[in-house]
Amino acid sequence: MSTRSLARIIPSIPVSDGAGIKLRRSLGQSQGLRLDPFLMLDEFASDNPDDYIAGFPPHPHRGFETVTYMLAGDFEHEDHLGHKGHLRGGGAQWMTAGRGIIHSEMPLQESDRLHGFQFWINLPAKEKMKPAAYRDIQPEEIPEVTIDGGSVKVVAGRLETADGRTADGPIQGLSTATLFLDVRLEAGARFTQSVADGHSAFLYPYAGSLQVGAGEGRTLTNRQAGVLSDGDSIEVQAGEDGGHFLLLAARPIGEPVVQYGPFVMNTREEIEQALADYRDGRLTA
Repeated sequence: MSTRSLARIIPSIPVSDGAGIKLRRSLGQSQGLRLDPFLMLDEFASDNPDDYIAGFPPHPHRGFETVTYMLAGDFEHEDHLGHKGHLRGGGAQWMTAGRGIIHSEMPLQESDRLHGFQFWINLPAKEKMKPAAYRDIQPEEIPEVTIDGGSVKVVAGRLETADGRTADGPIQGLSTATLFLDVRLEAGARFTQSVADGHSAFLYPYAGSLQVGAGEGRTLTNRQAGVLSDGDSIEVQAGEDGGHFLLLAARPIGEPVVQYGPFVMNTREEIEQALADYRDGRLTA
């Protein structure tokens, strides 16, 4: 097996989005900081309601998928189709914007901690104009597997443990074959996971730190996205304060990406069409 190494570190930076919600953005802070098919990764984490209470009022999307994963707190999702969903701590939402969706994401709390993530996954050209859809994933639907020195939650794809056990997440069958794990390790604990050769992969520690790669590896600290080299396995060891991190991997699409705010297409002409469709009320037709 070929163990992946830490090829690039992208520190997250503070940004404001929606109606003023405070975030930290790693992937996607500029067009050059993407990892096909991943377009963006945001983390929101605050005990101060002034940082999140304004939320994300109604806004459009076209051409990709958004994934929201909550560690703590509650959001309510509504869209133009009349769907309403409750996203709570430990759960996730997988939304396909497809041809077009207009939705809002608003906190269902006025105090206490809100901590979660949202990342965007591109869609191939043949899927960009498919009907919009979403799935609310409740915490009890996400398998949590105990491993030596920690645990793993499996949101998408398949976990393969060092002792030969497997667990499948509730999201399967995507054209990008996305793997999404939330791994929590005690100090000094090790974790390995097979990943298909040629697939893009990165790690994002949200607590503690990691040594990434075979042997001593390189250090990846809290709130940094670590882009991995190619290979067929990932090996990490938690630092002295442990390590909690997201592991994301997927099959690259290999197509041109043209983005204008909430629209992600393959050509400038398609972006102009999306803008015209939104302006004229045809985005969600």
